[in-house]
Amino acid sequence: MNTRQFSIIGCQHAHIGIFIGEMLELGYSCAGIYEEENHELARSFADKFGIPVVNDKEQLLSDSVEIVGCASINDEKIGVIEMCESRGKHIMLDKPAVTSAEGLERLKAVIGRGRIQVGMLLTERFHPAIYTLKQQIKQGVLGDIVTIGMRKPHRLDAAKRPAWFFSKRQSGGILIDLLVHDFDLLRWLTGKEIDTAEGVVGKTILPEHPSFYNTVSLQVVMQEGVVAQLYADWHTPQKSWTWGDGRIFVTGTEGFAELRLSGDPFVSEDALMLQITNREAPAIVPLVQPPCSITADFIRRIQGFDSILTHDDIVKTSEAAVAADQRAKYVKK
Repeated sequence: MNTRQFSIIGCQHAHIGIFIGEMLELGYSCAGIYEEENHELARSFADKFGIPVVNDKEQLLSDSVEIVGCASINDEKIGVIEMCESRGKHIMLDKPAVTSAEGLERLKAVIGRGRIQVGMLLTERFHPAIYTLKQQIKQGVLGDIVTIGMRKPHRLDAAKRPAWFFSKRQSGGILIDLLVHDFDLLRWLTGKEIDTAEGVVGKTILPEHPSFYNTVSLQVVMQEGVVAQLYADWHTPQKSWTWGDGRIFVTGTEGFAELRLSGDPFVSEDALMLQITNREAPAIVPLVQPPCSITADFIRRIQGFDSILTHDDIVKTSEAAVAADQRAKYVKK
């Protein structure tokens, strides 16, 4: 009988399905899903993966459960982290882990005590195109990195969003919720720390949700003079072939690369990496598969092995997002 178990406490976002699927593939069984509000999503995962929905979360903190997955409302995740720490359960969270400076300090305290491992679904490190870009940079193909641009539009589908999504306090807002991925990638791709990030968060729609903002544009300065531009919005058109035409642009002293993370509707809907250097003509670069999934990487960390994503990465990425949000100028139409 398989005694390795995990559970899900909080099922507010479909991202947690990545964790569920990967844990099952690794040979774990799921003790169940607990969710207070989004019963439809919880039931959909229960049906898809053949796992129970439970009404008592204590069932999901039993001695047989080693790891908890959490996609609670964003500002409630820190409470689940602290609960898991008190029960000796490692936890994997959907992003963002925290939405405020107060939550960040609580996260740092948990990690500092070292009783449990905390993971976050910063999945973009494990995207084949982004992993390939990392290897090209590591091998020096692009030379020294000069600047990075990231563009991440998203489809809103407002009618399908829960009420908490439109609350800055509960969701963290567009900057923290969406750009946390980009701050992580900036550190990972360059190997440098973030000095400052400043910019504008804009609101031009949905006056009935006064704290919901729909665009963000930041200028980031990193160590050794590397600069970056980060942009995200909630304006992917309904007729788009993808939920978001995410692109990453990297300029180095020896070359340039562009990632089209959702492909190009006129070329291929698979992810593309385009590259040109001082030595090589423009080409589409074959993508490299990461050595493991983000969940397998987390299990390695729990087991005491080196991991691609560390506690330090999670803290510094969360810290960068919260600091940028505090410094940003919020403007309304």
